[in-house]
Amino acid sequence: MNAEHDWITTPVTADLLRGFLDLERTAHGLLPHRLPARARRQIPDDQLAMAEAQPSGVRLAFRTRATAIELDTLPTKRAYRGLPAPADGVYDLLVDGRLAAQATVTGGHVRMIDMTAQSVELREGPAGTARFIDLPAGDKDVEIWLPHTEITELIALRTDAPVEPAPDSGRRVWLHHGSSISHGSNAAHPTAIWPALAAAQGGVELVNLGFGGSALLDPFTARAMRDTPADLISLKIGINVVNTDAMRLRAFTPAFHGFLDTIREGHPTTPLLVVSPILCPVQEDTPGPLAPDFDGGTLRFKATGDPAERAAGRLTLNIIRDELARIVKQRAADDPNLHHLDGRDLYGETDYAELPLPDEVHPDPAGHRRIAENFARLAFGDGGPFTTKTG
Repeated sequence: MNAEHDWITTPVTADLLRGFLDLERTAHGLLPHRLPARARRQIPDDQLAMAEAQPSGVRLAFRTRATAIELDTLPTKRAYRGLPAPADGVYDLLVDGRLAAQATVTGGHVRMIDMTAQSVELREGPAGTARFIDLPAGDKDVEIWLPHTEITELIALRTDAPVEPAPDSGRRVWLHHGSSISHGSNAAHPTAIWPALAAAQGGVELVNLGFGGSALLDPFTARAMRDTPADLISLKIGINVVNTDAMRLRAFTPAFHGFLDTIREGHPTTPLLVVSPILCPVQEDTPGPLAPDFDGGTLRFKATGDPAERAAGRLTLNIIRDELARIVKQRAADDPNLHHLDGRDLYGETDYAELPLPDEVHPDPAGHRRIAENFARLAFGDGGPFTTKTG
């Protein structure tokens, strides 16, 4: 704690947080989750358990006159055996909607992942503090976006002036579900993941259910979306179904229908946009599963399936895109608020030529910006399914 200020400690409670679905009390503090407890009890693997606890899109939101803020946290970071340690996750502080400061927290736990052995080792470490000083004077709305790639237990919030929960913005709530790209893989900081950028451009409040490696049409995720208040809903589906080789076409089609059916139980008329995968050349016509490739000292991915098995129902991105378009067209005859967007309109061949995927699967920071710009234009812009209706 910095002794230069007269600190006020404010308990971190639900009314100071946005973008979460559940909060868990731990031995250290408060852990935001992006799936409710009932869903977490049904999670089948460590991958999704880690992903949903990483607070992509989760942020503190409060009003204050403070010029200095400290947030104590215990991060759990992710590292891959054989690769350089990743940089510490970034905390973005926004003042009245604009990025004003950034901080990191050193230390914390580390989950060491061995992708070859499919094993995980937890190495424990200490809590730390994200510090923000010399903030503008006067009343202001402050948001602190938590690192999108680090599980983050919130321990204490200190300020040099009182805080109160941010007032309701009145903005529409956008509930989005997708894969690691929606989660924010390779984005530089939490407000630079493409859903956060698109939400800012669209003037909406984001609830991000992008789960790295885990957009697999899980029924518990559909139920969580069904039960979450939302004005707009989008589903970015396909890449994980292919790269995990989790199902064949015969299983995929009814699973996707069932996913939509469950969401519609809670949101019968909410605008719902289905987005197919962005361009990913290694999986366009080659089935999964994906395998890591460490040649050259950097992590890249390659598809290992046999294209000859497509006729037997083995899935590729092109097959998924065609099936999603067919299903949405069929259902839209009775559901005028259901819409489809080809993911290659967000990131396609021209974009790949200009902004190639560094690991053959995930966009770089410039790619996230490109996807966000295109999504904002096509979804929130004139004539888009999320355009604000007038008159």
